[in-house]
Amino acid sequence: MKGNYKFLLLALLIAFASCSFTSKTFDDPDKDKLLIQLITYLLDQGHFEPKDIDDNFSANVFDDYLNNIDPFKRYFYASDIEEFSAYKDKIDDQIRAYDVSFFNLTHERLLQRIAESKAIYTEILEKPFDYTKKEEYNADYKKLNYVANKREMKERWRQQLKFSTIANYDEGKTNLKKELESNNIIDKDTSEEIEKPKSNKKKTLKEIEAEARLTTKKSLDELYDYIDDRTRNDWFAVYINAIVEEFDPHTFYFAPEDKERFDRDISGKFEGIGARLQKKIDGIMVNEIISGGPAWRANELEVGDQILKVRQGDEKESVNVVGMRLEDAIKYIKGPKGTVVVLTLKKVDGTIQDISIKRDVVELEETYAKSSVVEKDGQLFGVINLPKFYISFEDYNERNAASDIKQEILRLKEEGIEGLVMDLRNNGGGSLQTVVDIAGLFIEDGPIVQVKTTGEAKEVLKDKDKSIVWDGPLVILVNELSASASEILAAAMQDYKRGIVIGSKQTYGKGTVQTVFDLNRMVRNNTKGDMGALKFTTQKFYRINGGSTQLEGVKSDVVVPDRYSYINIGEKDQENPLPWDKIDAADYTVWDNYWDYDTTISKSKERMAANEQLKLIDANAQWVKKIRDRENYSLNYEEYKKAMEINEEEAKRFSQLSEYTTNLTFTSLPYEVKLMEQDSVLREKRDRWHTALSKDVYVEEAINVLHDLKRSKAIESNVANSVKN
Repeated sequence: MKGNYKFLLLALLIAFASCSFTSKTFDDPDKDKLLIQLITYLLDQGHFEPKDIDDNFSANVFDDYLNNIDPFKRYFYASDIEEFSAYKDKIDDQIRAYDVSFFNLTHERLLQRIAESKAIYTEILEKPFDYTKKEEYNADYKKLNYVANKREMKERWRQQLKFSTIANYDEGKTNLKKELESNNIIDKDTSEEIEKPKSNKKKTLKEIEAEARLTTKKSLDELYDYIDDRTRNDWFAVYINAIVEEFDPHTFYFAPEDKERFDRDISGKFEGIGARLQKKIDGIMVNEIISGGPAWRANELEVGDQILKVRQGDEKESVNVVGMRLEDAIKYIKGPKGTVVVLTLKKVDGTIQDISIKRDVVELEETYAKSSVVEKDGQLFGVINLPKFYISFEDYNERNAASDIKQEILRLKEEGIEGLVMDLRNNGGGSLQTVVDIAGLFIEDGPIVQVKTTGEAKEVLKDKDKSIVWDGPLVILVNELSASASEILAAAMQDYKRGIVIGSKQTYGKGTVQTVFDLNRMVRNNTKGDMGALKFTTQKFYRINGGSTQLEGVKSDVVVPDRYSYINIGEKDQENPLPWDKIDAADYTVWDNYWDYDTTISKSKERMAANEQLKLIDANAQWVKKIRDRENYSLNYEEYKKAMEINEEEAKRFSQLSEYTTNLTFTSLPYEVKLMEQDSVLREKRDRWHTALSKDVYVEEAINVLHDLKRSKAIESNVANSVKN
């Protein structure tokens, strides 16, 4: 849909802006009340399937909200819940009255209980755990009751902390035992003393146990440091999302910082210095330098550096960011392209240093499409990996998935490929515009997807550009995490018989379309600060054959097991999903070619059924399911260790999964080889990717299918020529 639908999402947003419900403005002086007004109004007027906000709705919000803020039931007491329960059937009334009394009560109590819990875990971790005691820990938090008193609360924390610490304790003992064995030193474990290698000092089991508790405490201290950084607005966003997610799993409120992250993730770019930061107890640390970004080019910032102060290039005063919330510090560090920021660093070696970095547009390379050439039996094939259907909502002329895929295909064609694999595994979707454009690269013209809005006639989104960028054999790789736009592309290629879909029994099953709406546009004379944005479901999409991908996803032509085969991770496993339905089929013509799809699919199924690697993957998936479903764990060390040894023994049979290799060779395209000469990070990333591809049984079978399709076309062509002659 190269022309007419290039600005589809922009048109949708403009359409919303022009609708009567968005012409309404709000100006409540209370920001909390104003936010509830805006969101409930939009959902009532614009959601695909508005909900009745009644007592049943209220009870669901009550349960989900409390579960979100206290999932392990280690903050609130039964008495708290009893007090809160007075609101269980009144939240709907409060929503209509824009009343936030329930939130205020729970928020204040939560902060009180969090402070109390910090004192509890600190006290518990000061004393050794008795690992000889016979007791069990149940990890099924949903079935736990709220505790009645402080004694029960301490006991709950003690069990959870002991469960967290026993793994650290086991790791400490195991590591030291390995060290002793490597130095031929006898393990005097039975006497509770282990001689340290090359030393007269002795390390006791008590010291190992104390170190295990300290490791647990450090982890919790970091968690609570993050919790302490959360503002009231952060917690209020949790409450708002407990309300809006009752409509469906993909309706979500973005607080201002969350909206910024969403824009960055969907576009794959932002303006800043190009470093990923992490809040640690002792400050803000650099944990990754983004390849190709300003910091990477300047080559002065290092992973492990601590940022102490930030100064804008045109200012004299620096801002101390030690102890600051990470989100607030990032606001000082990021900035418009071309501006300069000065960072005062505590370097890895302990020295203090000022560095200047000119901000620029940072592209997140892992967001973008990448391709490789693969050789099999003297034939070349192409593999394109697409992590998401990215686009810039602010500038539709900027880089997007459709233009990148087209460019990669053209480059692969220059190398002489005879078949193409589109890898959409783990691709959670993205822009509706780009998937329609990408599908249009593989067909002459015709419908790609049907879209339905409540109470309106369906709309058929078509590719009207008769040019075909790739007309050769095509395989689409999917799994259970291929969702939304990925499902549209896979379904369209399947319905046209344009390509063969290989992967999971079904894809994720997200057949809905969301719009992201800036709430500030509805506020008159906004003096209350950024109101954030609301993503809400406005439409459902359907295959061109009329079926919906909602809940059911796309069924693969060739089903192969993977690690997710027995885990409930699809749309149907989420709360409040919209139902499956169907509409009339669109008018489309199946792809006309010489390829024998039926025979090729049959051959692939036979290979997959006999493939020992896939049998092992299936067994591993079942084993992972069993491990995930386990709820009871012994807190007695000997029993814990015995269970761990059994698990490790069972896991050994799956170790050969990582040893599997194919006879395929993967190489980068010439333009990327030149880039890698200047970029060692990119070269390392591509080397890792190519190594993974060379061990990938699914990619191997995709290439086999392309090879079979190519042969089937050659056979049909020879038969046709013989008949003609």
